[in-house]
Amino acid sequence: MSEAGLPGLEIYSHADDGGLPLDRLVEAAKAALPWCLGSRGGEEPVLAELPEVEVSLVDDAVIAGVHGEFMDDPTPTDVITFHHGEILVSLDTARREGPTHGNSAAEETLLYIIHGLLHLNGHTDLREPDRTAMHREQETILDRVRSILTEPLPEN
Repeated sequence: MSEAGLPGLEIYSHADDGGLPLDRLVEAAKAALPWCLGSRGGEEPVLAELPEVEVSLVDDAVIAGVHGEFMDDPTPTDVITFHHGEILVSLDTARREGPTHGNSAAEETLLYIIHGLLHLNGHTDLREPDRTAMHREQETILDRVRSILTEPLPEN
């Protein structure tokens, strides 16, 4: 737990990050953390109790393996969140899907991190209308983070 009472947040790249600025991504994710903590979902939240959240940036092959092992769906996905404070994000998916959402790969990666943090704070996206509400909330938080960054995340 940091001095501000927030969980620590670390990001590790285990994939070809294409020069993604990890230090800037950590800064942006830490900026999103208080907003994620302030947005409690309907399930049991664990985010405030965690000493640290670890984000691993992986490729589609790795995330598909984890998706298959833990969720019986061996296909790539954007983000997987474990309630012990581990978030896996597919950089391949962020690169592929970012442009369709008007985001750079870095912004899409941040969006997936925010999504994982919201899961840790009790949000769920298994059914409507929860899915729509969660997606709206993650977009709102992404916009808030964009508005306070001293310089935007790169357009890679």
